[in-house]
Amino acid sequence: MMGYKLVIAEKPSVAQSLAAVIGATVRKDGYLEGNGWRVSWCVGHLAGLADADVYNPDYAKWRYDDLPILPEHWQMVVGKDKKKQFAVLKQLMNAQDVTEVVNACDAGREGELIFRSVYELAGCSKPMKRLWISSMEDSAIREGFANLRPGADYDGLRQAALCRAKADWLVGINATRLFSVLYHRTLNIGRVMSPTLALIVQREAEIDTFKPVPFYTVVLELPGFSVSGESMADKAAAEQLKAACQSADVTVKKVECRDKSEKPPSLYDLTTLQRDANRLLGYTAQQTLDYLQNLYEKKLCTYPRTDSRYLTSDMAESLSVLVNLVANAMPFRKGIAISCDAAQVINDKKVTDHHAVIPTRNLQNADLSGLPVGEKAVLELVAQRLLCAVAEPHTYSETAVTVECAGAEFTAKGKTVKRPGWRALDAAYRAALKNAEPEAEDKALPELTEGQTLALSVAAVKEGKTSPPKHFTEDTLLSAMETAGKDDMPEDAERQGLGTPATRAGILEKLVSTGFLERKKSKKAVQLMPSKDAVSLITVLPEQLQSPLLTAEWEHRLSEIERGELSPEDFMGGICAMLRELVETYQVIKGTEYLFTPSREVVGKCPRCGGDVAELQKGFFCQTESCKFAIWKNNKWWAAKKKQPTKALVTALLKDGRARITGCYSEKTGKTYDATVVLEDDGRYANFKLEFDRQKGGAK
Repeated sequence: MMGYKLVIAEKPSVAQSLAAVIGATVRKDGYLEGNGWRVSWCVGHLAGLADADVYNPDYAKWRYDDLPILPEHWQMVVGKDKKKQFAVLKQLMNAQDVTEVVNACDAGREGELIFRSVYELAGCSKPMKRLWISSMEDSAIREGFANLRPGADYDGLRQAALCRAKADWLVGINATRLFSVLYHRTLNIGRVMSPTLALIVQREAEIDTFKPVPFYTVVLELPGFSVSGESMADKAAAEQLKAACQSADVTVKKVECRDKSEKPPSLYDLTTLQRDANRLLGYTAQQTLDYLQNLYEKKLCTYPRTDSRYLTSDMAESLSVLVNLVANAMPFRKGIAISCDAAQVINDKKVTDHHAVIPTRNLQNADLSGLPVGEKAVLELVAQRLLCAVAEPHTYSETAVTVECAGAEFTAKGKTVKRPGWRALDAAYRAALKNAEPEAEDKALPELTEGQTLALSVAAVKEGKTSPPKHFTEDTLLSAMETAGKDDMPEDAERQGLGTPATRAGILEKLVSTGFLERKKSKKAVQLMPSKDAVSLITVLPEQLQSPLLTAEWEHRLSEIERGELSPEDFMGGICAMLRELVETYQVIKGTEYLFTPSREVVGKCPRCGGDVAELQKGFFCQTESCKFAIWKNNKWWAAKKKQPTKALVTALLKDGRARITGCYSEKTGKTYDATVVLEDDGRYANFKLEFDRQKGGAK
């Protein structure tokens, strides 16, 4: 009997790419086979932690007395819509002719969890190997299969992933239920979500309480340039200085010339790419991640979910070839000489699981014009960063001049570019963007010598005001999430901040979908603004659930679990203790009954999209934003019958598509009658018709 090695990927598209390289080309039901291999796939998280009511049916209702819910023996369950694929995997894993199983899910914490959950639920005990690759190029796949690693090498990663999932479950279930029950409305609380929300609410509070302070600066216009004095709080003093300058000499006191060099930027990790794509292209963090994931699966970019900005030394040799073919594929670099200093981007110590995001050699033969707009724009951004990162430094000479007039000092700076270096590529890329603003350029100063007297043409007082902090955009929020709690963390803490590069986009999307955050367009930027309920939630949440410090510390501890330096039991014990204390000691804050908007009562499921339909003042509306399903209370059809749809009636219509009504008014006869109303939704409008009971004797 021939033995097979079974490869399990995270998605069907990845499975197909792997199968093509290792020769498993025969299609079977739910897998591919050939050349001694079988290749199958999960569909994202096939299995997850069971809901609370699996541990106890009573938990289906949210009750204060049941808290905290802390499972002793955790249970995993297969998602309802994923049972078919799980059955395929279980059968394949336990097939007698399968000799070993290869975990080819994404090479990161979540990929490890996806595979191990299925492996354990399927009761599989076959030897396990790990495929760990950073690119989907054929050569990288071949090399990965030639160097499969023992699955046990990643036990720490699996433990960290499971602890992360359990910690999120415990905080999500217990804190959400506790605050929802105490404040009588659903309040979603998350381990990373709530501290992220707190950052935004705090920023808005700083903006609201900010009082601008005026300041005054005296500016002197001199031949070919202008100089500024120090800013002053007193307007009268500034006016006095201006008047004194108008009748005084201007003398050059000091001229300093320095040669300066600006290093090229580092390569992209996921977060810096998401930040730039938000600032330059207007994409959300989630859109950028989705586009990059597609480029990875199309073999045009390397692995997206990385927190490193460097490459490894084994990539040095082939880098110049990659840089040249990337340069040739990019329209914006025409006419700019390309250089490649590999040493600038290589640092083995700064690469953990995956190196920085870069394009692959497949760019050479790809039809980039055929890519969707978003993918093409992200690919060009990644390509531009690679070309900049290996380019020459930007060198210039900076001149700083100090002049004296009426006993006060005034200064100006000028800049002369010597070698544009990487900035030439950066400027060319920006110029090709539709809305990008060119970087402000410092002008060169005229030739000046110390002791020289200059002619003053105008002296003026310029008034300014101190600026409030800026509203968060996704760019600045991602940066704040990355560094949150950093000042209070140990120097060597590997993972600081809120969430990981892989999870931050999803957290922002969840905050938007749960109604806590709103995206508001302002000029060119999109600001993230908290809703009234978000501010209320942060007002009532205790410090430990909104402090970035706690979550940053958890991320640090998860890294320790990954490296085998901390036991999962210790980590989970700390979280259970925190939740026990929270439930025992939290007191409802007085006077908060009016803090939250009253929750809308759900009356049934939408016939169009399956979303919740809730009663509002003017009618019954689907709560899914993109769905327009509505049953209006003042609808003409109902008005003609002198009726109005009630909650009970709409509930019946949504459940059964029909409902009994009595006492309908007939315009023809002026009498009333009873009938059954039938809901007929045509996808655009909710329409109604009447059905009458057949009376005895066959007459209608």
